[in-house]
Amino acid sequence: MDMSTPAEVRRKPTLTQSELERHLWQAADILRGHVDAGKFKDYIFALLFYRRLCDVWDEEFEVLLAETGDRKEAAEPDEHRFHVPPQHHWRAVRKHATQIGQHLNNAFAAIEDANLRLRGVFGDVDFANQERFPDARLERLLAHFEKHRLRNSDVPPDMLGDAYMYLIEQFAEGAGKKGGEFYTPRQVVKLIVACLDPEPGMSVYDPTCGSGGMLLEAVQHLKAHSQDPRSVSLHGQEKELDTWAIAQINLFLHDIDDAFIAKGDTILDPKRYDPRAQEFIPGVGAYDRVMANPPFSAKEWGHEVWTNGDPFGRDVYGVPPKGYGDLAFVQHMIASLKDDGMLGVVVPHGVLFRGGAEGRIRESMLKADIIEAVIGLAPNLFYGAGIPAAILIICKGKPIEREGKVLVINGDATFTPGKAQNTLTETNVQTLSDAFHGFASIDRLARVVPLEEIAGNNFNLSISRYVQTGTEAEAMDVAAEAAKLQDLIAQRDEAEAVMFGHLRRLGYVE
Repeated sequence: MDMSTPAEVRRKPTLTQSELERHLWQAADILRGHVDAGKFKDYIFALLFYRRLCDVWDEEFEVLLAETGDRKEAAEPDEHRFHVPPQHHWRAVRKHATQIGQHLNNAFAAIEDANLRLRGVFGDVDFANQERFPDARLERLLAHFEKHRLRNSDVPPDMLGDAYMYLIEQFAEGAGKKGGEFYTPRQVVKLIVACLDPEPGMSVYDPTCGSGGMLLEAVQHLKAHSQDPRSVSLHGQEKELDTWAIAQINLFLHDIDDAFIAKGDTILDPKRYDPRAQEFIPGVGAYDRVMANPPFSAKEWGHEVWTNGDPFGRDVYGVPPKGYGDLAFVQHMIASLKDDGMLGVVVPHGVLFRGGAEGRIRESMLKADIIEAVIGLAPNLFYGAGIPAAILIICKGKPIEREGKVLVINGDATFTPGKAQNTLTETNVQTLSDAFHGFASIDRLARVVPLEEIAGNNFNLSISRYVQTGTEAEAMDVAAEAAKLQDLIAQRDEAEAVMFGHLRRLGYVE
């Protein structure tokens, strides 16, 4: 019997990118008002992934059946990229008119159990709540997903992957500040990848990989340069389990099976993949390219542990302050580099000029001559963060001609204004990446600054100190002043805590 239904055979075989994106986004409308907006993505992504798995399994089955003429052999798990137990296939679930949510849950669990590589990809999605997902609503949702078949022949991996990235962006935009926890604007990612220029055969690592956008962009970068994208090895780690699942689905839908994404806290519990043991083990790996957008100024990052010495030896340049974990992530990335490796990391501007422990770490890094460039970005590019950020480019083995120098690029005027969010166009990205690779002074954009000058400025890397775009020549650096204020508040809070500790010991306060 043909595994496709007559309706599927008659169905239109292809979609345009915009049609596919519209179709997937409309699924969210069915849940709107019934499910918390922050959870839309988990349910929609789970159903999209489930539908894709089943459709691709059918597609593979039909090819194998045509080749062998043996239905049993064509259905053998070892003959497929992944196994879908027949009783938990999409068609089997669709035969049920009641308890649909529980049947979906059972299917997700069965698929994870049958495929080691897919363990955990459905996260903690639960469709069995009858109040949230009555059978009538689920029937409508599943019927919507059946409007278009999602086989590779209908929707190629890059096309479906791009649609998935579109959904991630839409959900991030709707989630406001929380959206920034799992999504970095794609053009910012493109800028980092363009600067690091990963090459065939390299290893690429993102220690806070979110939805996997940076790893995917490294693959797309090779494709754009007509190079073999499958020659790079992709590695990452993600603390939030729901976000880890999004990344796994994202990579899978882009037809990438061999990325290694660990679960867990990168600072407190770093992991690397051991190919011989075929599992993740505690430790810090060594990679050709490292890129990340870690949490800005994390308050709870592991200061207590690092105060006694980081167990993994990453605190080479010092221990960051308790309330600002930015340079803990940066030092983890430095420790994760090969001797000739490069990294690109998004940081808040305060990292460039704050004093205290951060100032001492920055001074040590500059004296070690590993900071190659600082790229200031325009404000309001990130979801939930209106202040501008910067990109640090660090290289363990700088080219000789760049030794003793730091390229400072001021991109505060290089952007395209938007109503709710500013953006970088392809041209903006090209302007900034060309400036980095050119490593030359450009009026109102970039300047090659000798380390002696930076040392004379007390190792301050505040961008406007070295490059002014013209529009802000007389203006105060608002972001810098706001960061200074935050720093002062943190110092005051710390001093108050010490003072009250003394008062308690003396019996003046309880």
